[in-house]
Formats: sequence, structure tokens, C-alpha cells
Amino acid sequence: MNTRPFTCGCIGLLSWLALAAPLAAAEQATEQTPKQVSEQAQWNPETAEQRDARMQWWRDARFGLFVHWGLYAVPAGSWNDKPVGGIGEWIMNSANIPVAEYEQLAKQFNPVDYDPVAWVRIAKQAGVKYLVITSKHHDGFCLFDSKATGYDVVDATPYGKCLLKPLADECRKQGIQFCVYYSIMDWHHPSQTRPHDRGYNPTKIVPGRKAEYMDYMKQHFRELLESCDPQVLWFDGEWCDWYTEEDARDVYAYLRKLKPQLIINNRVGKGRQGMEGLTKGGDHAGDFGTPEQQIPATGLPGVDWESCMTMNDTWGFKRDDHNWKSNETLIRNLIDIASKGGNYLLNVGPTAAGVIPPPSVERLQAIGKWMQVNGEAIYGTAASPFKSLAWGRCTRKSAEGGTTLYLHVFQWPRDGQLLVPGLRNQVATAYLLADARKKALSSEAVESGLRVTVPTEAPDPICSVVVLKVAGELEIKGAIVPK
Repeated sequence: MNTRPFTCGCIGLLSWLALAAPLAAAEQATEQTPKQVSEQAQWNPETAEQRDARMQWWRDARFGLFVHWGLYAVPAGSWNDKPVGGIGEWIMNSANIPVAEYEQLAKQFNPVDYDPVAWVRIAKQAGVKYLVITSKHHDGFCLFDSKATGYDVVDATPYGKCLLKPLADECRKQGIQFCVYYSIMDWHHPSQTRPHDRGYNPTKIVPGRKAEYMDYMKQHFRELLESCDPQVLWFDGEWCDWYTEEDARDVYAYLRKLKPQLIINNRVGKGRQGMEGLTKGGDHAGDFGTPEQQIPATGLPGVDWESCMTMNDTWGFKRDDHNWKSNETLIRNLIDIASKGGNYLLNVGPTAAGVIPPPSVERLQAIGKWMQVNGEAIYGTAASPFKSLAWGRCTRKSAEGGTTLYLHVFQWPRDGQLLVPGLRNQVATAYLLADARKKALSSEAVESGLRVTVPTEAPDPICSVVVLKVAGELEIKGAIVPK
């Protein structure tokens, strides 16, 4: 087993066709006994209707930007002039750097080129609807001003200013939901110690100091909510043995009391199934699953989940990591995830100076260009009702009297004949989403489904979208999504 089994960036990158948890696992995750429902009501007294209202903006968003930033951007993947293997933000553990030595990086962290306005503009132009940034990663360093510690950007660096509040304010100005990441495991706090001489993960708690650290975290939560008002608190580092499900329920209830509308991922608790990220059956805290570097192989009806993925091989900035995914892979990842009812949280790792690397910006711009034309087929959509589509993916929106199917065509038919397998509904209209005139495409029912006549040349070589509006409830032979 990998020595870093449960944190962002701990496994190799997978393609957009990567396999993950099967549908059965998701179904298991939604099953609860009456006793479990009763127990949950004690720490999360919320009706299904209230939960749906709280989760609605997040479900509609479909696309978020992850930002991993901290002291680890200073060494950028090397220590004592030698490259360190593994992901950038884990260098303290990977190079087994003593706390006192790692602390010195704070004196070098001076992000004078940090521009929150530019960051949010880049995100917005990419089509991102929410942004999640590391407030404290496993190394324990805080990007916000905290009265609980001097190990933060205001007190320990030459920069001397909070990095999160200006970003939160700018997100609100530009219409992006602001969210923060927080690590439960802390390699710096004196209540936690390294378990052996080969690194810190997972930390052990010093006898008698757990309550102290739990109070420390809660002070951070209050400070973050008061200063930045995040809409999501994205936990990580929950796999330490000393942290229990009882602790998780306490943290979840505490946060929801402070901010009832807050959304919290399942890494606040102990129910995550490894990198597959979905929540095991039972009474576990958290609002959504977190597959990491992978996309579930099937649709997951009734389950909220979000795939977090990198553009290259690391989350935090690593100078020598040039293994960038293509624009095609990233755009098709977004489509694939939306077609399965999930959200895509795509990562960037800024430099120590505060610059988002140009290759990341270029890829975000490419995604944004595609989203400007096709965003309607992503935002606010539900999972595909089809078991499989040889030519691509499908998303859908339901309305009174019918359904709009968005056919995301990766493999454009050279003969101009697109088969929609198993579809029995009457077609109200069909057109290319890229066609501003919405010129109608002809279609006809055939024995195997519906055949749509499309131009022989694809509007977009990565993915072109055919809009199909059908009347009545969906009638699809072999459908996987309930009507």
C-alpha cells in the first residue's frame, strides 16, 4: 500500500476513461437502517428537502477550481539541491525534513506577484463556478491570519498579509463561490508527532493533547468562517488513527451550527473508500464523495460526488513536473464527470511568488473557450440515462412536458448519421449547440433507437454537442437512470 494512501495526489494519474467504484458501491452508500437514520438526526437534524436546497448550487455548478498553495511552493520539488520524488506538497514528509528546518521556508515565502483579481478572472473565464483553496495543508502552515498560531502567512513571512480574505472578496465580486480546504493531519502542531524516522504520515497524537488540537482546529474554523465566509469546507488528512468518526460528527455538527448552509465533504469523517472517494454504507459524516484522480465508471444516481484531479502529476507547485494533460483530456474529463452526475474539481499549483503556471492558464483558457459555446450542456445538468454511448457522453435537463438531452459527441460520425441507442421518445427539435441559429437537424426512429442526421464535419474536434429535445417522460430501452 502506498505510504500516502489517502491524500490529494497520492496515486498515478488516470485517463478520462479511468475506472473507479461501481454502481453497487454507490447504492450501498445510500442505504441506512432506521437506527442509523435516528443516530444521524442527532448530529445532522436536516430533512431531505433542506439538504436538497443546501446542495443545489453545488450540484448545478459542475466545475470547480482547486488551488494547492503553501510553503512547499518554495522548494518546488527539491531539497538541498536534489530532486525529491512524489508530489510537491508532500515534500516535508518525502524528504523527511525536520520541523525546525521546514519552518525556515516561511522566511522565503513572499508572494509579491499574487493577484487575486487575476486569479479569479482566470477561473471565471474558464467557466469555473467555485474555487477551493488550501487554508492549511498537512505541513500545518496557515494561509490566513490566526490567533491560534504564529505559523501563518501574516506572522511568519515577509509578505505579512492574509492571502485568503482578498481572494474570498474577489470571488464574491466576480460571482464565484469561495471555498477552503483544511487538513486534519498536522505535521507541525506539537500535539502530533511523526510515527517513525521515515516521515510524518500518518501522525500520532501525543497522549493527553488530543482535546487541545481539536480546540485548535475549531478556532481555525471560526476564524475562517468569520473572515472568509466559505461555502464549502473541504477536509483532508482524516485517516490518522487518533481521529474517530465520533470526532467527525462533532466537527460536522459544530460547523453546521456556525453556518447552517455550509457544505462539507466526506473527508471530515472516516467513511471514505480510499481513492475511490465514495462513502461506505453506515452513519458517516459528510455531504459528498471525493474520488481522487479517477472518475467512477458508471453513473451514480442519488449520490453527490466530486472528482478532484490534477493537470500534471502534482498538486502543489513542482518546478520539474511537465507532464501536462492535453486540452482534449481535460475537456472530456469535465464532460465524462458531468455525464455521471458529478463535479470536476481541477487543480492548479501556484508558484511561491503567487503566479499560476502558464501551462495551467493555457489549459483553463482552452476549457473556457469550449464552455463559452457548450456550458449549457454542463451546468445544472443531470446524469446520462444511457448505459453507454459508443460515440461519447450525454447530459440532460428535465422540464415540464419533456427532457433536453445533450449529446456530447467525441467520435463524430463520418457518414453524418448519429445513432442514439434505445431512445423511443418523439423528438420536438434537434440542433447543434454551436449553431446560434439553431437550425433543425432531421431525425427518424429506427429499430435500434433514433438516428439524427448531422453535418459530416464536427463543429469542434474535441467534442461537439447535439441538442435533442424530446416530449414526455424518457423512454429508453436499457436506461440506467430512473424516470
